[in-house]
Amino acid sequence: MAKEKMVQQITSMDEDFAKWYTDIFKKAELVEYTSVKGCMVIRPYGYAIWENIQHILDGMFKATGHENVCMPMFIPESLLQKEKDHIEGFAPEVAWVTYGGTEKLEERLCVRPTSETLFCEHYANIVHSYRDLPKLYNQWVSVVRWEKTTRPFLRSREFLWQEGHTIHATAEEAMEETERMLNVYADFCEKYLAMPVVKGRKTDSDKFAGAEITYCIEALMHDGKALQAGTSHYFGDGFAKAFEIMYTDKENKKVYPHQTSWGVTTRLIGAIIMTHGDNNGLVLPPAVAPVQAVIVPIQQFKEGVLEKANEIADTLRAAGIRVKVDDSDNSPGWKFSEYEMKGVPVRIEIGPKDIENGQCVTVMRHNRQKDFVSLDGIADTVKQKLDEVRDGLYKAALENRENRTYKCTDMDGITKALEAGDGFVKAMWCGDEACEDKVKEITGVGSRCIPFEQENLSDVCVCCGKPAKKMLYWGKAY
Repeated sequence: MAKEKMVQQITSMDEDFAKWYTDIFKKAELVEYTSVKGCMVIRPYGYAIWENIQHILDGMFKATGHENVCMPMFIPESLLQKEKDHIEGFAPEVAWVTYGGTEKLEERLCVRPTSETLFCEHYANIVHSYRDLPKLYNQWVSVVRWEKTTRPFLRSREFLWQEGHTIHATAEEAMEETERMLNVYADFCEKYLAMPVVKGRKTDSDKFAGAEITYCIEALMHDGKALQAGTSHYFGDGFAKAFEIMYTDKENKKVYPHQTSWGVTTRLIGAIIMTHGDNNGLVLPPAVAPVQAVIVPIQQFKEGVLEKANEIADTLRAAGIRVKVDDSDNSPGWKFSEYEMKGVPVRIEIGPKDIENGQCVTVMRHNRQKDFVSLDGIADTVKQKLDEVRDGLYKAALENRENRTYKCTDMDGITKALEAGDGFVKAMWCGDEACEDKVKEITGVGSRCIPFEQENLSDVCVCCGKPAKKMLYWGKAY
């Protein structure tokens, strides 16, 4: 039986997925456009989601020994140009400052698109001995990339992110760090965002500018398009050589250290919308929901109803649950639609008859399951419901991914598989960039990553028929 559509002003995702996405972030009051093209106002409800993401991740970073720092917003052009591949990779997206007040600057300043060069300059000043290593740093800042095509959260000219930057004595330590942080991102996405991800390595044509290796996590959205949810880069000693960072090792020799960087951005909020949202609005994973449970009093004008609602709220708050009592004069039906749209994981209804019976009604957002539950032990009950929401969201997202993942052994197979709709394509690859390009040209799907979990689907490349080296995930991407 089809679920009744409660929120009428949201376009159906099957009708127009892009419009559905826009309707949700506007109606749920996550974002507003600004007069600066490609830049967004993240409204309080949207920012509260980011704060919860930030809080959880920051704890995970600190648990793995990282410290927060803050680098300048501006990078002198001469500093940016020290690493050739890096500047070439970012040049088309760089915004420049050429005046300070009314004075033209002697050297123009780049508004940071990323901060590798700033960290390198700093490391050159502070790293002298093996005793100074490792440095495990992170910063929470905004960056600017002058994108041509923008969409809130997914691709904006200014966005919020964290960027980790670490420097190590050996290549082995740096590689361990690169993989460790990728696993932190994957664990965060799966455990807290209820979003299954594929862990893998980017092909050389798709790696970060200046990196030797780029690892990534890839998620699949409702519409079958992939979204890169996080990246972790191994730089080797390339940046150290470019910036003349050297330290004295235990044998009293001057050697180059090895570096990493890794980051996730506010595009994770876009990922949440497109992984879990439905035609009634947002569906938020409990871990990052600004309000985990909303209490809607029924016949709140009657004696004792508001008092009981606030009593329940106090009990839930004491148990660490983020809760709101909506005692506005809007109708219960309006409130139900409002919190459906805002994706609040659990709704609690309490009225005179419920109070008489020592119970309340709980409704879970992801499946609208409605239960009458005792007020005794209500905090434990709501915690259980929140766990059920998280598990239900993860299961549904995983099913969507599995149903939209196709195994193909030739180009015709890819084309036919995608007639059913976009999704991940698993196919073998010879390792030649020309084949990677040709698959995209003919089928429309680009390489997403070389997954750590390899399968042998065929002995030959999906494109050229030569011996295959790796299985790739392919797909259309945001």
